[in-house]
Amino acid sequence: MQTIIIDKEPLTIDDVVAVSRGRVPVSVSPEGHARVEKATRLVARWVREKKVIYGITTGFGAMCNVTISPEDTRALQKKILMSHAAGVGDPLPEDVVRAIMTIRLHDLYMGYSACTNQTLSHLVAFLNRGVTPVIPEKGSVGASGDLAPTAHLGLVLIGMGEAFFKGKRMDGAKALEKVGLAPLCLEAGEGLALINGTQVMTGIAALVVHDAVCLAKLADVACAMSLEVLMGSSSEFDPRIHQVRPHPGQIASARNMLRLTDNSQIILSHQGCARVQDAYTLRCAPQIHGASKDAVIHAGNVVNIEINSTTTNPLIFTETEEIRLGGNFHGQPIAMAADYLSMGIAELGNVSERRIERLVNPQLSELPAFLVKNGGLNSGFMIAQYMAAALVSENKVLAHPACVDSIPTSANKEDHVSMGTIAIRQCREILDNVEHVLAVEMLCAAQAYDLLVERQHLSAGKGTREAHTVIRSKIPFLDEDRVLAADIADMVSLMRSGALLDAVERAIGPVELRTVLP
Repeated sequence: MQTIIIDKEPLTIDDVVAVSRGRVPVSVSPEGHARVEKATRLVARWVREKKVIYGITTGFGAMCNVTISPEDTRALQKKILMSHAAGVGDPLPEDVVRAIMTIRLHDLYMGYSACTNQTLSHLVAFLNRGVTPVIPEKGSVGASGDLAPTAHLGLVLIGMGEAFFKGKRMDGAKALEKVGLAPLCLEAGEGLALINGTQVMTGIAALVVHDAVCLAKLADVACAMSLEVLMGSSSEFDPRIHQVRPHPGQIASARNMLRLTDNSQIILSHQGCARVQDAYTLRCAPQIHGASKDAVIHAGNVVNIEINSTTTNPLIFTETEEIRLGGNFHGQPIAMAADYLSMGIAELGNVSERRIERLVNPQLSELPAFLVKNGGLNSGFMIAQYMAAALVSENKVLAHPACVDSIPTSANKEDHVSMGTIAIRQCREILDNVEHVLAVEMLCAAQAYDLLVERQHLSAGKGTREAHTVIRSKIPFLDEDRVLAADIADMVSLMRSGALLDAVERAIGPVELRTVLP
C-alpha cells in the first residue's frame, strides 16, 4: 500500500481523505524529524535557563502570569490535558478524528512547537495501527484552538481518556497496550502544543469540502434528470448566455447540463412547443448551482491553506532562536468559510426540493400525481417530498452564521472567539440533509422517466440515461407503495460510494465544478 509522507508540502484534502477514510499509512521524512528535534532541544535549553515562556514555563490563558518551576513543567503538561478535556456530546466519527490527527501531525512536524519526536511518533502509530481517540463533538469556541476536543485526543497519549480500537471503545491505557505503546510523560510545552490549534474544525472542514465537491456535481445530474421528465428546454444552457456573466461555477453547470442531456429524445420531442420559458428551478439552475459551486471552491481554498499552516502558540523560530506569541489558533478563516459553505450547500437542497415538488405535483407536470399508478390506493412519493421539505426547512436554521457570534472566555483574556467548530459541524449536518434531498429528487426523476417511457418510448440524454441505469440496478421501479426509507438510504449509499457519479463521468467525461473562460 502507498504511504503518505505526513510532513510533505503541500498536504492536500485528498491526502487527508486517503488517511482518514482510506486508512492509507503515513510516514515522516528525515527532515521532519530534524525540524522537531531542533525545536525541542531549544525548548529544553530555555527551561534549564529558567526563561519565562508562555505555556511552557507559565500557566495558561488568564493565568499566564504564574511562573512554573522547572520541576513542575512535566506535571503542568498532564494537568493541561486533564483540565481542558471538558468536551461533551457524542464522539466525533472515526474518520473525522483521523483527519484531525493527520492535520495536527502535519502542523507539528513543521517544527514550530515544543512537541517531541517521541510524542509525534505515538500519533503516527495511532493512525497506522488503528487507535482512534474518543473526542466529544461539543465544547470548542474555536479560538485558542480547539482546546477541549484536542485535549481528549492528548489524554490517550498519556494513558488516560478513551479510544476506539477495532470497533471497540476502551480506556486509553488499554488501547495503548493493544498496539504495544507505553503511556507518555510529556516534556515541557508539549501539552499546550497538542491542543492549541484549529485542527478539529479544519479536519471536519476537509471532509465536508471533499463531500461537497461530489454533492455539487450530483446536483447537476439530478437537475438534468428532472429537466427532461418535466419537459424542460436545453436552450437556457446556451454557452453565449453564460459567457456574458462568466462566473466559473455558473459556466460549469451550464456545460454540465448540456453534456448530461446530449442526444435526449425527450428534450427534442417538444422543441417548438407553446411553453415560452421554464420555471426558475430549471432555467436558472446554472446560476443557482454555480453560486454554490463557487462557495465550495472558496471553502476548499481556505481549507488548503489551513491544513498547510501552523496554528499553534507560542511559535518557536529555531533559525533565530526566538519565540513569538501570536494568534494563528483563532479559527475565523475556517468559521467564515464554513458559514459561506453552509449557505451554498443549503441552496442546493432548497432548489432540489422545489424540483421535487414539480415532479410530484400533477398541476406542475404532465405526470401522474405523486409519480405512482393507482393513486389514492397508493401514495407514491408524497411523503418523500414532505421529508425533503422538512430537511430544507431545518437547514434554514442550521445555515444561520455561527461566526458572527462571540462570547468571551478565560476571564476575558480571550475576548473574541470564532465559533468555527460549531460552524463546520452545522455545515456537516446541512450536507447530510442535502444528500438526502438530492436522493429523493433522483428517485422521483427516475420514476418519472419510467412512467414517461412507458407512454412515449423516448430515451434520455447520454448522462442522464446512465444515471437512471445505475439507480435501477439497485432500486426498482415503484409499482405500488413500499417503505421508501429503504430506497432513500440505498440512493444515498449510491451517491456516497461514488458509483453513480463515476458511471456518469465514464459516459460524458468529467462533471465540472468550475470553468474559467480563456
